[in-house]
Amino acid sequence: MPVYTVHAPSAYAADLRSTEKFVFVRDGFHVWAMILGPLWLLWNRLWLVTIGWIILTAAIEVGLSRLGVGRITIWSAGALIALLMGLEAASLQRWTLSRRRWSELDTVVADDEEAAERRFFDRWTVGQRGPTYDPLTVDRGGPPPTRQVPGQAFSKPPPLPHDGIIGLFPEPGARR
Repeated sequence: MPVYTVHAPSAYAADLRSTEKFVFVRDGFHVWAMILGPLWLLWNRLWLVTIGWIILTAAIEVGLSRLGVGRITIWSAGALIALLMGLEAASLQRWTLSRRRWSELDTVVADDEEAAERRFFDRWTVGQRGPTYDPLTVDRGGPPPTRQVPGQAFSKPPPLPHDGIIGLFPEPGARR
């Protein structure tokens, strides 16, 4: 299942009136970022990353051609840059949002973006009802169980077998 991170323009604007500005960034490989690198960057408004991509690609091609390497090597370097762009596209989106001082509200696992939005807003609107809501602390479920709670089944360790051996062999020193 894909993992989405949820970003808001600022921590203080993360209320019910600004939900249309929230951005869901899917983590994983982006095929279109690999195939159409600079166009994908421009489409997603990643201006600094686009400039960096152009400078990096031009510098690598000029540097390799000045070294006298063949066209296949230059093409392979371009293919590796395209592969890297596909792998790191979501990280570049998150980096751009953090540079714009957007805050990451939550991480959601869902089949698609619509299901991620539904799951996030179901969980997020519960916290909006109280007057002391802090958008940086989204409820991600209950706390993990502790062993100091008396009366709970997980507070006592399981009993050892009658002869004290744990593992596949019932007797110490038995044949394998």
